[in-house]
Amino acid sequence: MQITERMREYWQRNLRLTWILLAIWFFVTYVVAFFAPALNNIVILGFPLGYYMAAQGALIVYVVLIFIYAKKMNAMDREYNVHEEG
Repeated sequence: MQITERMREYWQRNLRLTWILLAIWFFVTYVVAFFAPALNNIVILGFPLGYYMAAQGALIVYVVLIFIYAKKMNAMDREYNVHEEG
């Protein structure tokens, strides 16, 4: 199978999207947790922000990242005509 320039472009865009979303995941998972003691000085609805980010905020971000990836990849698949029929 010969790889065309269009296939390379598709794969590069896929990798770029994946790396961006992984960077956001890393930030939410590790950087925010690193600053949790400082964030605990901010209180939202009676809970320290550090606790809220660990218990709820990060999970919400993870689900949003999944939906963003699915939506962007579906659009990219259609653009490069590699989408599934149906």
